[in-house]
Amino acid sequence: MMRTFDVLVAGGGAAGMMAAISAAEQGAATAILEPNSRLGKKLNITGKGRCNLTNNCPPGELLSHIPCNGKFLYSAFSQLNSQDTMAFFEEIGVPLKTERGNRVFPVSDRSFDVSGALEKRLRRLGVSVIRDRAAALLREGERVTGLAGAMADYAAGAVILATGGLSYPLTGSTGDGYRLAESAGHTIVTPRGSLVPLEEAGGCCARLQGLSLRNVALTAFEDERQIFKDFGEMLFTHFGLSGPLVLSASAHMRRFDRCRYRVEVDLKPALDAEALDRRILHDFAEKQNSDFINALDALLPKKLIPVCVERSGIPPHVKVHSITREQRQGFLSLLKGFSVPIRGPRPVAEAIITSGGVAVGEVSPSTMASKKAEGLYFAGEILDVDAYTGGFNLQIAWSTGYVAGQNAAWHALA
Repeated sequence: MMRTFDVLVAGGGAAGMMAAISAAEQGAATAILEPNSRLGKKLNITGKGRCNLTNNCPPGELLSHIPCNGKFLYSAFSQLNSQDTMAFFEEIGVPLKTERGNRVFPVSDRSFDVSGALEKRLRRLGVSVIRDRAAALLREGERVTGLAGAMADYAAGAVILATGGLSYPLTGSTGDGYRLAESAGHTIVTPRGSLVPLEEAGGCCARLQGLSLRNVALTAFEDERQIFKDFGEMLFTHFGLSGPLVLSASAHMRRFDRCRYRVEVDLKPALDAEALDRRILHDFAEKQNSDFINALDALLPKKLIPVCVERSGIPPHVKVHSITREQRQGFLSLLKGFSVPIRGPRPVAEAIITSGGVAVGEVSPSTMASKKAEGLYFAGEILDVDAYTGGFNLQIAWSTGYVAGQNAAWHALA
């Protein structure tokens, strides 16, 4: 016999769990279809296992951190903003703290405390968790009536697709939801990685592989136009660049097919040009009889010295007292703008989130309901919306999940 529910949620990640909680709180008999052995598998690895679950910014600032289709989220954010999210998690037993950049974490620094609290809430609300993968939508005409799973079929008054995107495929983000949405007539904006490492157009970074830089400023350029600038940490890899600054910059690089991109790293952002020149002169004075390549230990990480010397054009074994003012100024400019040309992003499987997905013009922004099929709703990364780092992508998951769950329940119980 086919099991019947009011609301079925495909996907047990952040958006899916919030959608199920929201639906069940309206009195709907709710179930989650999730093939993984536990819920929130991707949630548990976010924020390096600490779970940056939202951003403690004023509600009016949320949209400014959504570069892709932010206006679509205006209604969802007005129904559940970051302050509401923080209150929700405190109420279900997750004490929170706010760190640099208004990033919000559990006081315990354990992402499992977040997913565990959500699972506990689901159990208290009587939500069924079915270890099965959604394989197809069940439909009668233009109306969705349930889900066909890999192991059984399930009937429902409303279905919420919260299956995620294509990032971190080992957590179960396989793109299944796109296929289900397409079967209901939805347009899928081609998915690509966002918040993703970047590949260098050259071989400099491979020489610096493993070097991590802290307290640097990174500026990204599209052709010659500045599109991003921030301060923080980055990492050189065998293929190019990674780390928090680079992932954030990648969200602004969306037109590799027709634009050239590069990043410039200010290795000494705390010093303006005049102060840095004094610093260089001081170091040179202390080692005036040393070779140039041997006079930079106090200024640069050891791994970076040969690369910077090579780029400066100053002979590595010239004595520092022989370096001209013009050469010194050129070296100073290099330290304030270490340039790396970018060929493109790494594969979407290496991205933190997916940009692209269900076209938002085909979804009601106030209810997350499909405009193509009655009884179908969407939540989270399956939608063509994505944000910068700092907790904003999880806020999208919480807000869209909350709205989809509530309205799916109302539809099913009407």
